Amino acid sequence: MKIKKPLFWDKERLSFLSILLFPFTIFIILSNILKKLQNQHNQSKHIKTICVGNIYVGGTGKTPLAIELYRIFKKLRRKTVFIKKFYNESIDEEILLKKEGHYISAKNGRLNALKKAITKKFNLAIFDDGLQDKSVEYNLKIVCFNKQNFVGNGFLIPSGPLREHITSLKEYDVVFLNGYGNNVKKKISRIKKINKEIKIFETTYHLVKEKKVNKKDRFVAFAGIGTPDNFKKTLDSHGFNVTKFLSYPDHYNYSDLDIKKIKQIAKSFKAKILTTEKDFLRIKNNNQLKNDKSNQIKFLKMKLEIKNEKNFINFLKSRI
Repeated sequence: MKIKKPLFWDKERLSFLSILLFPFTIFIILSNILKKLQNQHNQSKHIKTICVGNIYVGGTGKTPLAIELYRIFKKLRRKTVFIKKFYNESIDEEILLKKEGHYISAKNGRLNALKKAITKKFNLAIFDDGLQDKSVEYNLKIVCFNKQNFVGNGFLIPSGPLREHITSLKEYDVVFLNGYGNNVKKKISRIKKINKEIKIFETTYHLVKEKKVNKKDRFVAFAGIGTPDNFKKTLDSHGFNVTKFLSYPDHYNYSDLDIKKIKQIAKSFKAKILTTEKDFLRIKNNNQLKNDKSNQIKFLKMKLEIKNEKNFINFLKSRI
């Protein structure tokens, strides 16, 4: 079972717990210093590399953006492959990437996966996560933020949600502000003060094949993704009648009891059930779902739409 993020991580006001845990951030600081001392391997003669990562721990829209990048380069006729370090809890993301295109898992290190990609004659590798892995010298480094959470309270783990301090943006090429949130101009201004050369793009979420579901029905919706509220706001913006929304931690492993409770809630509201494709992949083998002949739980695909996509594609062409 995944543990929910501490609420104080995303509060702008300084909390007692943040102050209490602040001395322990020294371990993250030392770890980041040691990582920078790693020998970097530049494979750019054989293959170009893009890393889509974050400095905020948890869901920031990395995988959806990696998928959009793959689609862009497919249109540009580049032989592209996804590379992702293997984690048991992120099998759902692995399945999504495999459904979209070529995929290599980095069980024995991202560099070894990259060497395998070169052997297979790929000319572009998109890394889903890996900015903190300094063994690979990426040609393009993209940092994802969720517009709502941004950098949270601005402190490093465990005092806050950051893997690296926000000033590390000096070392990166592009920032993507994904999803929904307020004061976006203020956030952009803060980023530019750190790195005036960094490129900044925004995205919004859209639903794919939503017409297959009748929006006028009553729905109980649930999500266990990095920012569950993104799914709720996407449903709202598309006019879905959501009577109850349930949030779970990222990569949540739904038990039979969880599914049973969701169904009971839906029954009490006389509603149908909606979730994300990512969540559905984690529950499709659930006993409660296998025994459900009515196919009560439906999923919707969420797609990132890049604002000023033409500008972004022109930028990619100039760099990759």
